[in-house]
This record gives sequence, C-alpha cells and structure tokens, in this order.
Amino acid sequence: MAARPETHSASSSDDEGGPDDELLLAALLDGMDAALCAFDADGVVTHWNREAERMLGWTQEEAVGRKGLAGWAVRPADAPEVEGRLLGAMSSPGRQVHEFALLTKDGGRVLVRIQSSGVTGADGRPKGVYCAFSEVHAQIDLERCIALSEALLEDASWGVVLVDADLRPTVANASAARAFRVPARAAMLGRPLGALLEQGMEELEGALQHVLGEGAPPGPAELWVTLRPPADRAGGGAGAADTGQEDGATAQDGSGGPGRSGGSGRAGAGTDGDDAGTVPTESARRRCWRSGFLRLASPLAEEPVPLGVAWLFQDVTAQKRTEREAAQLRFRDSQLHRAARAAAECADPAEAACLHLEFALAGFADHALLDLAADPGPEPSRTRDASLDALPPSDPRLVRAALTPAVERGRPPFIEPGTASGIPVAYPEGHPALQAYQRCTSVRASSGEQRGPDAVEWARSRKWPRGSVHGLCTVLRCRGRSLGVVTFLRDAGRRPFDREDADYAEQIAAHVAAAADLAGVLESGRR
Repeated sequence: MAARPETHSASSSDDEGGPDDELLLAALLDGMDAALCAFDADGVVTHWNREAERMLGWTQEEAVGRKGLAGWAVRPADAPEVEGRLLGAMSSPGRQVHEFALLTKDGGRVLVRIQSSGVTGADGRPKGVYCAFSEVHAQIDLERCIALSEALLEDASWGVVLVDADLRPTVANASAARAFRVPARAAMLGRPLGALLEQGMEELEGALQHVLGEGAPPGPAELWVTLRPPADRAGGGAGAADTGQEDGATAQDGSGGPGRSGGSGRAGAGTDGDDAGTVPTESARRRCWRSGFLRLASPLAEEPVPLGVAWLFQDVTAQKRTEREAAQLRFRDSQLHRAARAAAECADPAEAACLHLEFALAGFADHALLDLAADPGPEPSRTRDASLDALPPSDPRLVRAALTPAVERGRPPFIEPGTASGIPVAYPEGHPALQAYQRCTSVRASSGEQRGPDAVEWARSRKWPRGSVHGLCTVLRCRGRSLGVVTFLRDAGRRPFDREDADYAEQIAAHVAAAADLAGVLESGRR
C-alpha cells in the first residue's frame, strides 16, 4: 500500500518513462486483489481498477473522469461526509481507515472498508488521494483468520507446530515448547526432529510425509515418543537411552513388613515417575501425544503448493497409562482367579504351586524359578520394625523346586529341579534371592545398561537363565515362616520390574507359599 502514492505520482509526473510506464501502471492496478480508486486534488476520479469494477459494477470508462462519488457510487445524502473524509487524507499523515456503504451499478449497497492515503508531488504539495477498499465481511474473515492463527500460536492449550516441507519446525507455540521440554520456542525452530526425539521420530516423520503427499488423515493419531535427555540435546548426538538404572544394581522395595514391599524406598532399577530435580528416566521421557495434522497449501498458486504441515497435539500420557494400568490390573486379576480355580483341581500341592507360576508368566515375565528352603524351621510371626534389621541374617540353603519354562532356550537345566536331592543352588553371597529371604520382602535387580557379553555374565553369575536382564525375587511366607523364594525374570526387550510388579508377585507368592506349605505338611505326614 505504501508504494502506491509513489507509483501514482510517477504516472502523473512529467513523461520520463513514456507510454511503457502507463501500461505498467495499468497492469499493476488491474492485477491487484483489492479494489482501488484514486482522486486528484479536485476530487476527480483518475484511476479505477478491475476489482473495483467487479465489486461495484461500474466500468473504468464509466468511473474515470467523474467528479466525486455523489449520485453513482454514494447516495447524495452521504456524499459530503464520504468525500470529505476521503479527500481529507491529503492533509493528514499516514493512512486513514473508514467504513462506508457504496452503491453498486444495479442499485444495491455494499459495506466496504476503505484505506485512504494522500499523494504528494515532487514539490511536497498534495496532488490527490488513493483509496484501497474491500468488502467488510471479507476483511473480517481475513482478520478472523489472523486472530485465530495468533491465538493458536500463543494461548492454545494444545501444542501447535508448523513444519516446512523439509520436516523442520518453523513456528511453535509455548505449549509445544513445554511438551518438547526446551527452554524457549526458538530453541526448536529449524532443528531436525531427530535432535529432539530419541524414539518415535520415524513414525512422526512418516505421518508428516503422508500428510504432505495425501492430505490430512480422517482422525487424530496417538503417537508414542521418547524425548532426548538434555545431555544428548546439547551434544546433538544420538547417544544411548537414559534408562535411569544403576549397572548391576540390586534394589530393595522399601522396608515393609514380612511378605510385603511397603515403605517409601526406591529401587535402583528406576521408576516411572517424574522426580523434580533429577534426571528424568526413560519412562518419564516417554510421552503419548494425540496428534492432528493439516496440510498447508498456498492460496496464491493456481494449483495447491504444499507449504508444510500444521501439527496440533495434546499430551495424553497420563490418560493412556491409566487405561493401560486398568487393563493390566483386570488381566492380572483374571489370571489369579483362573490359576486359583485350576490349582484347586490339583491333587498334588507341588503341582498346584507350579501351576500358579505358569499362569503368572503370561504378560509378566519370561522365566519363573521356585526355590524352597531345605529346612525352614519354626519361626514366630512378628511385625517388621527397625530392630529387625539388627537381627543376624540366617544362612538359608535354597533348593530348586521348579523352573518354568522347563527348557531354557532349547537346553535342559544343569540340575533337574526337585527338593528330594537337597542340593542347594550355588547362589553367591549378596544374591537377590538370599536378600529377599533374609529381609522377608521383595528385591528387584537389573543389569542396567550392560549389553552383550556383560549381560550374559551378569545372568550367569546369578545362576539365572541366559538372556535374563531383569529380576524380581519375592519371599514365600506362610504360617509365620519363610519357606523359600520365587524369582521372576525378564529378558532383554522388556522394561524393568516396578513396585506394581512387586505387588503382583507377592500376590502370586502368597498362593505358591500356601501350596508349598501344604506339600511340606503332606510330606511330613508320609514320613
């Protein structure tokens, strides 16, 4: 708009450029998207472009040369006020904005918004005024679109990211910056998504590519991603995942009473929560974003040209985790119920104990080991307190009673499970199973970030099946005695055990302990 006064003054100045300048000016005026008319200092119409002709119906030949707008483009009663405001722009600095009702050639009325600005000559004296106008509803639609864009990019509770055709963020709002955990929005602009995401990047880029090529999907998608830790972002590399685990750590679940894992102690294997002031674990950095995508195309091109993708997303991690936990709880309760009904039909209590372990493996662990104490002996039932830790730990001899699956990766165990031989498992001092037995609680252990030969050695040294990387040992308590330990193991590819898993393991251990105790009573009776 600001360049138009100079163009008009150039066209009305001395013929320096000749007819070519007039043709260029006419082409520029006719190609404008906004309607435009111009007046000289006497109020005579000097310019009238095609958009003004389309909007009001008056042709250029009919409009140019008329003095004022009265009687044809404006009602005579409104003409003095309208013309006074328009021509008053010659003596006022800057642009003036007004809204007027103009007449069409067929007698209709159109409410327009007019921007007027004075035109000065080379000597600085006013030589006329030009007016650019458009229908008010079109202007309001434009302003509404602009306001919507600004609101989405500033105040929206959803994260909004505009991605260019190279899949790099170009615009992001404050909610998106918080979701990506960057200090400022500018920190994520122009960077590849791989610099911000550790997992889920391929799926997200695939979705963006699909939108660029095929258009917006019919519904929102829920994408699981893992954010990079701050150290990896600073270095810009693709370092190893931060699992939040200690290498080779053996952890205890609090200081609860016998047979339960109460207290507030945390395991060295890490948990799923966001702890303020600590490095977020992989579970805390794993987020679920409900995402919607819109393809952005240029409205100025004859054919839609993709400019990028508008990605709107909302963090629904808490909701999805709640749904998963509820589904997991229902499944586990169902497994316990089915195991109890199946075990009730077993004539041999030892078989019932193994049946409980087999039902427990589904969706929970890859291996289950049942180790019974060779001589549990009578032990009074007492409430665990701080003084219990001061008691001298017993030196149990744990004998392998059952192993499920019975075959470890295609080969049988070195010693067939069974308590008749009385040969104890050669657990080293400080083994998680011994700790669980001595402390009357649950103990979790994980190989941490050890991979390959180190993970194999970690499992071998603990007398666990090859490939085990996470372990959970739970004491068997029945009638005030510690009867043994049940161990659940997970291979690589599974997450470490958490406190909810320990609670489930203790429910299983209660059934297994009752069956093992009954088997011991029957064996004593036979003797």
